[in-house]
Amino acid sequence: MDDDAQTTGTTSTDATGTAADAPGTAGTSAHDRPGVYVTPGADYDRDTRYITTRITADGRDGWPVEAGRYRLVVSRACPWASRAIVVRRLLGLEDALSMGVCGPTHDERSWTFDLDPGGVDPVLGIERIRDAYLARDPEYPRGITVPAIVDVPSGKVVTNDFGQITLDLETEWTAHHRPGAPDLYPEALRDEIHEVDARVYRDVNNGVYRCGFAGSQRSYERAYDRLFAGLDWLSERLADRRYLVGDAITEADVRLFTTLVRFDAVYHGHFKCNRSKLTEMPVLWAYARDLFQTPGFGDTVDFVHIKQHYYEVHTDINPSGVVPRGPLVGGWRTPHGREALGGRPFGDGTPPGPVRDDERVAAGHGADGDDEGAA
Repeated sequence: MDDDAQTTGTTSTDATGTAADAPGTAGTSAHDRPGVYVTPGADYDRDTRYITTRITADGRDGWPVEAGRYRLVVSRACPWASRAIVVRRLLGLEDALSMGVCGPTHDERSWTFDLDPGGVDPVLGIERIRDAYLARDPEYPRGITVPAIVDVPSGKVVTNDFGQITLDLETEWTAHHRPGAPDLYPEALRDEIHEVDARVYRDVNNGVYRCGFAGSQRSYERAYDRLFAGLDWLSERLADRRYLVGDAITEADVRLFTTLVRFDAVYHGHFKCNRSKLTEMPVLWAYARDLFQTPGFGDTVDFVHIKQHYYEVHTDINPSGVVPRGPLVGGWRTPHGREALGGRPFGDGTPPGPVRDDERVAAGHGADGDDEGAA
């Protein structure tokens, strides 16, 4: 992942900012203790030491692209993993790359497959994604994170480098893209995509965590100011263009969406990002609804899992573990009016087909949550 590095001994931080003890270590710092994410007096710095081996068409790292060989492990609660869920669906990689879904909560030993019968992933045959990390390295010293891609035959994690995972799905797995798959990473726009994403990541994607896990008032206020300056910049940029870069959806939009869709549900209250709700920022709210209503985006979102993860796992921020009933989520289905700006969501491509039955978000967990009384 392309976060700011934290290198305090064996401390490791997972894909949602969650600390997991390195194998063989007792918790020796605040980030190594279950439920503890805030270091008093300190800024929040994300550990970015990931397994950077890549799955490529030419197999240059020893892991060639092969349909059916690998399994993408995710949690719908995690914004970084949700990027991979969206990209996999947009590109139609379901047949080539299977997906295991962990539950929304975990302890210091990592994410579990508690949503599956018997709490065991039906393909990997393991209870925790940690087992795949230890299969790769029995002394694995860093964070047990999602997303991760596992080599099914060996049971070993190949990579958990979430920033590179989606780029490789877009550029290395092209032989397995569906007919009409969009080009989410056009070569002519890559420099601009990276330029935009650098600020989005620093100030917004990771900015909400810098607010929520700030260890001092000064750290919090600095992160808060930077976050909302970034959101104001995005509002200006998107006022007269439908998408962040070019006239179609790109990797840049995917990366912003997974933060915006969590903003009112968790970041506004839980992380104290409370100058404005997303629903009070007209341009970004319309932009986010436009993406949410685009096949491949909103149909992957599980608001129930999102809230359960943040409010139940971050016990130093929310000691009671109480999960709020709100906010109402039906507004995600209301008209956004962004079509007037032009643009073509899938460029020269086409929308993905319906979600597979075995990958549908549970009823009442998406934008239908108000209908189910689950908001």
